[in-house]
Amino acid sequence: MNFRKNVSLAGLNWFQTGGAARMFCEPKSIKDYIAAIQSTEDDHEQFFILGEGANILISDDGFNGLVLHPRNTDIQIVSEESSGSSVIVRAGAGVSVQDLIDFGLDRNLTGLEVFSGIPGTVGGAVYINLHYFEALLSEYLVRGRVLHRESHELSWVDNEWFQFGYDQSRLHQKDYLLVEAEFSMNRVSDLKSAYARGRRDEIIRHRNRRYPQSHTCGSFFRNFTPDEVTLEINGRPMIYVAYYLDKLGVKGELQSGGAQVSTKHANMLVTDDSATSRDVIDLARTMQRMVFEDFGVVPQPECQLIGFDEYPLL
Repeated sequence: MNFRKNVSLAGLNWFQTGGAARMFCEPKSIKDYIAAIQSTEDDHEQFFILGEGANILISDDGFNGLVLHPRNTDIQIVSEESSGSSVIVRAGAGVSVQDLIDFGLDRNLTGLEVFSGIPGTVGGAVYINLHYFEALLSEYLVRGRVLHRESHELSWVDNEWFQFGYDQSRLHQKDYLLVEAEFSMNRVSDLKSAYARGRRDEIIRHRNRRYPQSHTCGSFFRNFTPDEVTLEINGRPMIYVAYYLDKLGVKGELQSGGAQVSTKHANMLVTDDSATSRDVIDLARTMQRMVFEDFGVVPQPECQLIGFDEYPLL
């Protein structure tokens, strides 16, 4: 595995903005992961793991540390109940979520197709506890193999170890790295598999129609928790941040430099070729202020902010 210096990250994230990584590597094996972590120890260097870059905004100043871009992409069936339908599939952290879904469907294994069309890797999906409407990736994860940053100890840990929540997992503490994970899928008949493939295609079609497909991080702000809001509709707390942004009329209208609120979704920001990460931050701050002035609550990012010396939002 080679370590490279001053590698531009703009082409490795969906916003297509941001500076360079001071150091960069692409681990393909456990040995590579350990070597990468060891390289950060002497100077207590910071690091972050970059998957497909679909849920991040990287500072224009880049990242003053080591970026790990996982390339362990093996997928395999590791166990199958002889008398049941449950099948355990193992995937490396560098596997794309869509490749994992398609691997299963090609073998009449279903369950994960609800996440079809969502960009990201297994490592990033477990880190953020990937979700789509009511479905959470944590419902399918059986266990993961993690590497401790200081001891370099590898261990298999169960679902509860991850302390999953909405957009949350224990991996956010940065003391462990996910190397690979195992998921429970269902063995089904040819007919049910064909139905699941059709569902995959329809979900992707729906996402392509409803959401921008490039130069975005998806939903920029997370939804509110019920205790954060006072507005109720039909007796239920209005937690959906897009509702507030739609009321403000920002969709397709609000812009800062090369960053604009998408014409398709009020909680999705898109960039053009002239955009900088500062443009995205300025636009997001404006949206925060507008929501606060009208509704008294400040949206907080779901998008991961990388390389900023100080928190750039409200």
